[in-house]
Amino acid sequence: MSNYTFYKVERKGPVAWVYLNRPEKNNAMHLPAWTEAEPVFASMDADPDIRVVVIAGKGKCFCAGLDLLEMASAVPELAEPHPRGGSKWRLVRKVRELQETMNVIERCRKPVIAAIHGYCIGAGLDMAASCDIRLCSADAVFSLREAAIGIVADVGALQRLPRIIGQGIARELAFSAAFVDAQRAKRVLLVNDVFKDRDELMAAAQAMAETIADNSPLAVQAAKDVLNYSTGRPVEDGLRYVAGISANIIPSADLMEAMTAFAEKRKPKFTGE
Repeated sequence: MSNYTFYKVERKGPVAWVYLNRPEKNNAMHLPAWTEAEPVFASMDADPDIRVVVIAGKGKCFCAGLDLLEMASAVPELAEPHPRGGSKWRLVRKVRELQETMNVIERCRKPVIAAIHGYCIGAGLDMAASCDIRLCSADAVFSLREAAIGIVADVGALQRLPRIIGQGIARELAFSAAFVDAQRAKRVLLVNDVFKDRDELMAAAQAMAETIADNSPLAVQAAKDVLNYSTGRPVEDGLRYVAGISANIIPSADLMEAMTAFAEKRKPKFTGE
């Protein structure tokens, strides 16, 4: 697969692993981390042989957050002592561009699992929140750190975390910048499950991804689309939307294969058609 500066992509059957691959800096996100996400996930989205994506970190942790020093040169507006209107307008545009890094993960039609070990801080938590499912190892530590460094989390965590863990816990994390261990993360539903160590985590993420990949990709991707659409909308809006989606994908070759496999008492082989 294509070579990237920040990301490393590997295939394990129908599962694509997207590694944050800057271990010498604890996968802190410098400019390539933000600019490469769109082509990485566009390629995941376009490849019919990829059914699930797992995001994980190389080295000691998932992600230590934003690389402030390197990003200060890429976004000089962050450090201007007396910014004027034009500078502020440029900064709005650049923040919107940075937000797309997380948006492309959420919009990817394939389910995305975050496999988190060690630190998942700041921008790393933004990225994890944009995934569909989060798993972690027992050594994982989470923090929405922006309040501790004088900025606001502006690339998605404040919008996505309340949908995952509720307003009260999300506000606590945003205001306190406190560190949350793996067990509390599971209690507040930030993660689906906790595993003993990194090796067990990675094996569990692959196993979950394979379980998802065994199902009809047409149905799985439609379910993600409906869930994304329905978030924040009235139930009736979601019901109308899913009726249209259902009418559009039925009948399908996957449905016929499921019925045939059931009659023949065998495991179905879905094609996504």
